[in-house]
Amino acid sequence: MSVNHLPHIDRELDLSNTGRGVWLVKVPKYIANKWDKAPGEIEVGKLKISRVPGQKAQVQLSLSEAVLCLKEPGEQSIPKEHRLNVSNVTRQSLGVFSHAAPSNADSVVPESEKLYMEGRIVQKLECRPYADPTYYKLKSESIRKASMPQRQVQQLERIVQTFKPVSDHKHNIEYQERKKAEGKKARDDKEAVLNVLFAAFEKHQYYNIKDLQKITKQPIVYLKEILKEVCNYNLKNPHKNMWELKPEYRHYKQEVPVETKESKHSSDSD
Repeated sequence: MSVNHLPHIDRELDLSNTGRGVWLVKVPKYIANKWDKAPGEIEVGKLKISRVPGQKAQVQLSLSEAVLCLKEPGEQSIPKEHRLNVSNVTRQSLGVFSHAAPSNADSVVPESEKLYMEGRIVQKLECRPYADPTYYKLKSESIRKASMPQRQVQQLERIVQTFKPVSDHKHNIEYQERKKAEGKKARDDKEAVLNVLFAAFEKHQYYNIKDLQKITKQPIVYLKEILKEVCNYNLKNPHKNMWELKPEYRHYKQEVPVETKESKHSSDSD
């Protein structure tokens, strides 16, 4: 599959305003929000610069009444007067750039995008409000909203089926019922269990508890009580963790030695 790449186009940079000095101003978020809502044709504020010989220039910002009136019902008022703290830009080269989008963007070979340098940043200013009652009220409201928990408990007057949790899942219920049924196995008579155990130990000398439980089909606690009476539990190898009958209960069939058979035959012939 072939991919068609657009040809590289150099962008033109207009440097006619390189010598213009501009300010970089940082404003509070509440001012930025107001300015975003403001229509393009209204005045948003005025700057007042006071110069005193031998001192830094004092810069003040007064928001316009048109901007102050841009608020929704219940929204807090914002301060009107602000001071701008001035700091010079040193050891940095900062600039402001703009661009003009091409008029015919849908063409196969688009026009070159023009870039403009609007000026070089010569001062940084940070806008700060004066400590007046309006600012204190705005700040306290923002702190109150920030301290509110993200999740709140809400009392429901009726059952909401959509959010009703599942008390238990089907596979969990089946597992619990199966486990409960296995735990409630009926205990057989002790003599009957002993007969099954003795019959099993005639086949093999050693068993683990799981095998004995399968053979007898008895609850494990009840089975261990019986085993402790007639069996020994091995704690050492080679039959570690295995049960075997106590010596007094062993009735293993022993093969008659060959020598005994021969001696018997000889005695009969005598």
